[in-house]
Amino acid sequence: MTKPTNPTTGAEATVSGAEATVSGAEATVRAAQAFTRRTLLTRSALLGTAAAAGPWIVRDALSSSGSLNLLNWDDELPEPLIPTFEKKTGIKVNTTPFSQNEEQINKLQATGGGGFDLCQPTADRAPQFKDLEVLQPLDPKKLSLDAILPAFVSLSAKLWTWDGKLYHTAHTWGSEAISWRTDLATLDYKTLSYGSLWDEKYKGKVQGRPHSLLLGIGLWMDATGKLPSNRMLDAFKDEASFKKIYDQILPFAISKKSWIKQFWDSSDNTKSGLLDNGVVIGQTWDGPALSLKKQGKPVSYMAPQEGAITWLDGWSMPKAAKNVEQAYEWLKFCHSQEGSAMIAEGSGYNPVVKGADALLSAGAKKNFQEAYPGDALDRLWPRPAEPTWFAELRAQYAEKFKAA
Repeated sequence: MTKPTNPTTGAEATVSGAEATVSGAEATVRAAQAFTRRTLLTRSALLGTAAAAGPWIVRDALSSSGSLNLLNWDDELPEPLIPTFEKKTGIKVNTTPFSQNEEQINKLQATGGGGFDLCQPTADRAPQFKDLEVLQPLDPKKLSLDAILPAFVSLSAKLWTWDGKLYHTAHTWGSEAISWRTDLATLDYKTLSYGSLWDEKYKGKVQGRPHSLLLGIGLWMDATGKLPSNRMLDAFKDEASFKKIYDQILPFAISKKSWIKQFWDSSDNTKSGLLDNGVVIGQTWDGPALSLKKQGKPVSYMAPQEGAITWLDGWSMPKAAKNVEQAYEWLKFCHSQEGSAMIAEGSGYNPVVKGADALLSAGAKKNFQEAYPGDALDRLWPRPAEPTWFAELRAQYAEKFKAA
């Protein structure tokens, strides 16, 4: 496995984002593959440690005090990220957590973006956020784009550049695949599948999000030849194609409704399902499961043969942002090796900054290796950009599954 070879600098990627030749999916895969076992284990920690150990210098006096209001994912700002930033800068951080993109979108719609200086869209939601018209462009001169892995810079530029301006920058990346109780089930990468969830022995013991489970079923059906869909990418073509595919997925999902122990809707809910609510296996984000694994709980997480569903969360600035200079100081900190490593170490997700992986603990590195064994990084399934019509239809089918 090799690291990204895109030589484009952050600034160049921003300027030419509209003409970027690398697709969003290709950029996601390329960036994720930067974190191979070789990268994690052999990159020099000395360089990263030296860079992170230096004093944090706030160059603009206007940004060395005041406050910052974040609309953020509830599990992506782990301790001690905010206290460290506040101590280094004197800026007070206020957070409004959410657990689903739909919840974030609803809050921004309700306020027109008012009350927040930064929000955290997932990269594939670019078309929806463009339609919302609540964001202002970011100033690339105030971003540390050269510190971010080039493929993630390209991904944000490719999907989030309109009117010649950039509206998104990376924060952390992760995936959705299979998590399970290691004391109650034994799984092997060579046979692991999204279809494994529907084994008779797991009846009444499965967790997942309705719309994600439908996607997983579709990927499994495509891989087994039961429903050819170009790895579900055909569902993104238009509404008719979506309905043709999902009209075949939904009946199967409903027939397996009794397999579901719980539908999770947050990181905490995912964890409680595995530890307290009788869940044995599920389709979940990597962060919650790997956080439990790091704590020594009998939980693990692994990509299936159809490929882990990958995503990139980032930062965008609402039009109504009031603490703009403070927001850019926050982005500089998150894009330092220290900040990016802190985010990954505490959340169980993955860093987006060059060299930040060298600062991760041995446990975090081991978890990454075991989550993506063998050729798993070659099989990743990056979430494509989702038009507004897609999100609306997906929600309708997910609700039918949930309500069945």
